[in-house]
Amino acid sequence: MASSSVGMVCLLLVSCMVVPSLAKVYTVGDTSGWTTGVDYSTWTKDKTFKVGDSLVFNYPTSHTVDEVSSSDYSTCTVGNAITTDNSGATTVALKTAGTHYFICGVVGHCANGMKLSVKVESGSSAAPSKSPSKSPSSSSSSSPASTDKPSTGTPSTTTTTTTTKAPDSSSSWSLSPFMAVVTTCLALLVLVIS
Repeated sequence: MASSSVGMVCLLLVSCMVVPSLAKVYTVGDTSGWTTGVDYSTWTKDKTFKVGDSLVFNYPTSHTVDEVSSSDYSTCTVGNAITTDNSGATTVALKTAGTHYFICGVVGHCANGMKLSVKVESGSSAAPSKSPSKSPSSSSSSSPASTDKPSTGTPSTTTTTTTTKAPDSSSSWSLSPFMAVVTTCLALLVLVIS
């Protein structure tokens, strides 16, 4: 009886580890990364972005990742970024629903195609937040992530250097911390009862 309980616990642990969380990590441009000469509107066509997902921008430090307003995106206006980073590896957590706009802040790069518009839907397991859409490894300001008006405050020019590199795949799965805790508690409960 005890050996069958241990077997069931092991099966339960393995089953729960296989269940992925709902949040996805997207590497912008896949293996091409964040650079000129990539059609990012084509890259986004077959993807559904949800609150809780993340965008990973990999690029040489001669580029930047600037989150901008809709009008600055449309006109490729640089210098009014909501947030900006030039570390070479920028992760942006998509914390709010709506359209998020990104350009390279180097003059001429946006006009040469270094611009990305991402429509983020609510509905993932992560709860929507009113905080900016940058992860702790990137810089941020207090402006909302998706706005059609240019920022009226002083643009943020703070940058941080990130030393970790993102996976090369377009999306990857991770084990939900909640599921890991639940699985561990269930396993301990079964072991105590046995």
